[in-house]
Amino acid sequence: MRWTNLYKARIFHEDEGKRTMKDISERRRPYVLVSDFDQTLSFNDSGMVLSELLGTSGFEEKVLGLARINLVQQGAELSYLLLHDPEYRRVRREDLVEAGRRIRLKHNLGRLVEILDHGIEGFQFSFFVVSAAPEEIVQSALLGIIPPDHIYGTRFQYDRETGEIQSILGVSAGYGKVAALTEIQSRLQVGLDHVVYVGDGSSDVHVMLHVNRLDGYTIAVSENKYLAPIARRTILSEDSLSVLVPILEDIVGFEPSRIRSLFERHGLHIQEWDKVRTDFLTIRERPLAASA
Repeated sequence: MRWTNLYKARIFHEDEGKRTMKDISERRRPYVLVSDFDQTLSFNDSGMVLSELLGTSGFEEKVLGLARINLVQQGAELSYLLLHDPEYRRVRREDLVEAGRRIRLKHNLGRLVEILDHGIEGFQFSFFVVSAAPEEIVQSALLGIIPPDHIYGTRFQYDRETGEIQSILGVSAGYGKVAALTEIQSRLQVGLDHVVYVGDGSSDVHVMLHVNRLDGYTIAVSENKYLAPIARRTILSEDSLSVLVPILEDIVGFEPSRIRSLFERHGLHIQEWDKVRTDFLTIRERPLAASA
């Protein structure tokens, strides 16, 4: 079954005294929007939420320690701890599901998915999530919003008797996100120039460079010093719908007034919309050369 939706206009006509129905299908331009999860669609880091559930401390320090020695790809620190750290070895599948229930999502995520799927005339965006977070956490957090088969996260193999995590089957972190995106492209048969990627942190650098190189479109939702200079646009907001603005401007071709009108049709109002350019500078004193 092809992934692109078809919307149909029903046309009735008379044919020798009989009323018949004819479906005329019009294809919408297919795009795919791929998003990171932690602090892109949520306010929380999955590892922090899980640590609070377990009653453990020092998660951030452990992550920083792993990052300093480059033992794992950025974003995959929690997966490493679940497999190797004694405090996290006791985690079972049900703990990951419960952690997902406790994650606070950014506002209007459900509306974003709905508008992307049905609300932009002539365009359809299929929404996928690619995250280094455990798949069970992401699926639980997004239950009823995004179908499980549109979520690519870290997958574990569990011991059938004890429920303990035995091994990691796959991690969508760093270059692993590029591999996940390639699988989505193959699955949907869509070119990279029809891909939009949204991310917030250093683990998104590889995939953003990959998308940019092949004329896709990238959006950063943080001012991460490695990511913001790479992304086509940077959007800072606590509302998931904010990523619609650059999509509507740069891909769909809407003027600001038309973007506001679209939001208003969905019962929403853009209260503030400030466009700024951010330059990151570090300035130090330069030692004066010693006189001869």
